[in-house]
Amino acid sequence: MASVLVTDGHFRKTLAVVRSLGRRGIHVTVGERTFLNTSFFSKYCAKRLVYPSLRRFPNQFVEFLLKEVKKNPYDCLFPMEEETLLLLAKYHSEISQYTYLLSPDLKKIEFVRDKRNLMEFAGTHGIPTPKTFYHPPSSTLWSNETNSTGRALPLDSIPIPAVIKPRISSGSFGIVYVKKKEDLIPSYQSVHERYPFPIIQEWIPDGGGTYGLSALFDEASNIKAAFVHKKLRMYPVQGGPSTLREGVEHSQMMELGLSLLRSLNWVGVGMVEFKVDPRDGIPKLMEVNPRFWGSLQLAIISGVDFPYLILRMARGERLEPILRYKVGKRCRWLLLGDILHFLNNPNRFHLHPSFFHFFDPQTSYDIISKDDPLPILGSAATFFTFLYDPEMKRFLGRR
Repeated sequence: MASVLVTDGHFRKTLAVVRSLGRRGIHVTVGERTFLNTSFFSKYCAKRLVYPSLRRFPNQFVEFLLKEVKKNPYDCLFPMEEETLLLLAKYHSEISQYTYLLSPDLKKIEFVRDKRNLMEFAGTHGIPTPKTFYHPPSSTLWSNETNSTGRALPLDSIPIPAVIKPRISSGSFGIVYVKKKEDLIPSYQSVHERYPFPIIQEWIPDGGGTYGLSALFDEASNIKAAFVHKKLRMYPVQGGPSTLREGVEHSQMMELGLSLLRSLNWVGVGMVEFKVDPRDGIPKLMEVNPRFWGSLQLAIISGVDFPYLILRMARGERLEPILRYKVGKRCRWLLLGDILHFLNNPNRFHLHPSFFHFFDPQTSYDIISKDDPLPILGSAATFFTFLYDPEMKRFLGRR
């Protein structure tokens, strides 16, 4: 029987992996720093590991996982969270002696996490981006878009409204929206205190839609699968992880996302997010996630089973690229993402589709499942763990 090890049991994307592989009869071991997590409650979780906290005890965490993969014959290791991926990428060669670990190298992961690096790289490879401004330590504001000479730019060159983003962050953490010119400097300074030298971008108006291109590449950077989804609702409402999303066919989004990842010589999974600018209809690059994404369940139910494809790669099977899939499927993060969207959206009673449209046959749920109901309890346990544990509070928006 095939056997896999999956980290970060708190997250709904981890539950998606557990269910996908467990339903195929694969022995799934899940690890987390506490028993109170979503995936431990799944009937498809065959074995549960409580390991040392990655943030508090990174060396002990690595030692624990190395000991586990040496002792037990796992076909594949799935690091689900970005911090886990970063740490294990440092030990890729050692881990790979005992199990299959498909991931970009550490420098590549760190490169795309830095939004300045990413925007500059995208601009030189023909990928549209919002107008982006940088603030070197001892200079005025700079732009790689509107001033190719590299000379300093006056504040008046920055369009308002604007968005201030940490160079390195995940989800919507640290992002500030500036609607008034006089708020730009104090807002920048506020973000800068927590996230040094953030970037400033023009705000792309709503109306064009936000999309994600998810992809899988092998060790030679050959495409093995790709999937496009559209965010229908998010939390935070103005921009964050999707609480309701739909699988779509969008050739331009597919082409742009794959072009960027190919230019990076990408390996493993990655998700490229775009927001379509309604002023010109052009998708603008928002970010690249070098890890599994929160909406993974939608890709799986649409016919692009990324976890199972990686397991097949671990077995050495030859895969034909999967670039076609069922469109129109939807997936919903009701607990607690879509509830929070509803509570914070002033147009909550005029949503399309309605928040109260619970039994749409085309809509599945990230956590709720008749076949596997107990992760609902695990999700509640995870929520309270995140709420009362300072180490975990920052993950509340990413569950």
